Amino acid sequence: MERRLTRQGEARKAELLAHAARLFAERGYQQTRVIDIVRSAGVAKGLFYWYFDNKDALFRELIGEMRERLRAEQTVALVGVGSPLGRLFAGTLASVRFLAAHRELYALMQIEGQTGDAFTDELRETTTAHARDTGTLIEAGQADGTIRADDDPTTLAHAVLATVIHLVYFQRTGRVEESVDGLATTAARFVTHAIAATGQDAHAAEREAMGAFVAMATN
Repeated sequence: MERRLTRQGEARKAELLAHAARLFAERGYQQTRVIDIVRSAGVAKGLFYWYFDNKDALFRELIGEMRERLRAEQTVALVGVGSPLGRLFAGTLASVRFLAAHRELYALMQIEGQTGDAFTDELRETTTAHARDTGTLIEAGQADGTIRADDDPTTLAHAVLATVIHLVYFQRTGRVEESVDGLATTAARFVTHAIAATGQDAHAAEREAMGAFVAMATN
């Protein structure tokens, strides 16, 4: 039976998800128990089961929620950016900033190997959706001539995703000592210049994306 939640109920559910995300990031999925989540949130165990059938159900919902939050951040970042290469630059900026600021999402993406096959589809959809959106931009850039057309767009999309994930990981583990904004700019410049048809196209994309970002920040 569908459970209709009040505004307070939605807030309480979101609070449980937030506490679970933090614990999963700190301890891993297997080591986090339902009792740990409810104790962290300061609620009764029965309330947990009002919102979620079990820990697996919570985890699946958390994966989907974080994936949608990331895509929402990317969508906002693309406002005012028209060219495919400029949108790729802006989207990369947003992705790095979000992943670096929400380390639980990155940790969840890495939990796949710890949980067997139970969540493979949900976890892979996070990276698949990102690669799919990126691939669409790359195809558009190849069509307008700003992105070189001699490479497969899907392969390039996964290369962009790999750059984002690994740079965030290296920054999080202390192997890259750079601010989040600095890391985001480095990543965006790297992937844009790597796939642009010319250096001039890459510089134009950066100017467009950064101009839109400044305009949004001042409005």
